[in-house]
Amino acid sequence: MNSAQRIIKRSILKGRNRWMLLYEKGMALIALSNLCLVLFDLSYVPGRDFWLQGRVQIFGGFGPPIPLPILSTETSRSPVTDLYDRVKGIEPNPETQQYLELVDELRQVTLRFGVESEPARQILFQLRARSNELIDTNPFQAAGKTGQFVRILNLMREHMQEDSARAAFSRFWTPQYLATVAPEDGIEFFQSRLRPLFEINYSRPIGESGNPVDFFPALDFPFVLLFGLEFLLRTVVISRRYTGVNWLDAMLWRWYDALLLLPFWRWLRVIPVTIRLGQSQLLDLERVRAQVSQGFVTNFAEDLTEVVVVRVINQIQGSIQRGSLPLLSAAKTPRDYIDINETNEIEAIANILIRIVLYRVLPQVQPDVEQLLRYNLDSLLKQLPAIQTLERLPGLGSLPSQLTQRLASELTTTTYQTLTGSFEDPVGSKLTAQLTQRFGEALVRELSQQHALEEIRSLLRDLLEEIKINYVERLSHEDLEEVMEQTRKLRQKAQQLEKSRGN
Repeated sequence: MNSAQRIIKRSILKGRNRWMLLYEKGMALIALSNLCLVLFDLSYVPGRDFWLQGRVQIFGGFGPPIPLPILSTETSRSPVTDLYDRVKGIEPNPETQQYLELVDELRQVTLRFGVESEPARQILFQLRARSNELIDTNPFQAAGKTGQFVRILNLMREHMQEDSARAAFSRFWTPQYLATVAPEDGIEFFQSRLRPLFEINYSRPIGESGNPVDFFPALDFPFVLLFGLEFLLRTVVISRRYTGVNWLDAMLWRWYDALLLLPFWRWLRVIPVTIRLGQSQLLDLERVRAQVSQGFVTNFAEDLTEVVVVRVINQIQGSIQRGSLPLLSAAKTPRDYIDINETNEIEAIANILIRIVLYRVLPQVQPDVEQLLRYNLDSLLKQLPAIQTLERLPGLGSLPSQLTQRLASELTTTTYQTLTGSFEDPVGSKLTAQLTQRFGEALVRELSQQHALEEIRSLLRDLLEEIKINYVERLSHEDLEEVMEQTRKLRQKAQQLEKSRGN
């Protein structure tokens, strides 16, 4: 393939990747829209009060409702509830709706004929009867709005200063009371303070499944159909692109997309939507992943490190207690000790160290050794009376220094040659090995004496216990967040270096 063909192929791949990224972004946005719709559906019934009147009953049925603001006398419904009530099968409650219609009729009759007219008296009679029925039946219970109903009863009782809500309603809906009070304490009080609470109530039919009627699955079906077709298409593409991958493996390849097809637990769609947003580069999940993994790794690393260190020290303490360490055992070799190469590693290491000292270290420090030895011999000879007498004789004053210099040089040279010769000579090497072996055996034998062995074991156990306690305590006080920050900086620096090398 020539350079022109490579350029054409690279441009085709780039174009393909660009279109694929656009497709991923489009599907991610569709999935995000569906997730928003699902979340709105799940929160609609609990939050319907907000969409209906712009407020939410915070405490609900778990406590006394908070005081509600005074609204205008003409309450208006929200277009959101007008549209979505049909999806959830929500209808106005017939009992409370008829009650409100009677109040509206009373307002019209009062404006035309007065509150003490015969038509108004008939409506007031019906309102008193309906009030007693509402108190007896509690039509708010089916919708889970009992808290609002209790709020209505309390407001009316406080407004009329009666001991019971039944007596308060009975006196409120009378021509004698309404004719003697100002409008804001009469019908307008009901319109501004109680009517919004009555409008919150609703009824919801029960379907054949035993659950409330809900038409959201029909609204969600086009999205599920689209995601299902895409899931099948991706399964076919993955199974054909990769050899040895069947349909089941291809489905498991993107298992999270199956959550978009579930007709229940729809809130789980947040998982595939989040992954799709990250894959389409619409959302940077690297920071989120780093923060989540940092917290997990920090806690896990602290616990794991403590466990590992404590277990290692416990193993060493157990070996000391059982006497299974070679230097702390009365026997030559413990029974459970495994030798992998039939070599005494301690003797081999000692032999290597001795050779390094003789052939590499001593030649470098030989002048310093001679100088030190000459100084010590010179100091010793100067203390002798015969040497002091020789220094006073003419021509013999430098004899002591020449003597010490000669003696020091001969001693160091002879000693070095003797040591190196013992290693090079077969007999000397054998004797040196024999000396090393007997020295080790003598050391182990002396250490194996009961009093020395027990004392060393006790000291080592205490030392390890102190290390364990102090290390664990220091680890618990160590700022692992700072360690993770250093690790992250090193990783970022490594990535920058790789990018600079690539450029």
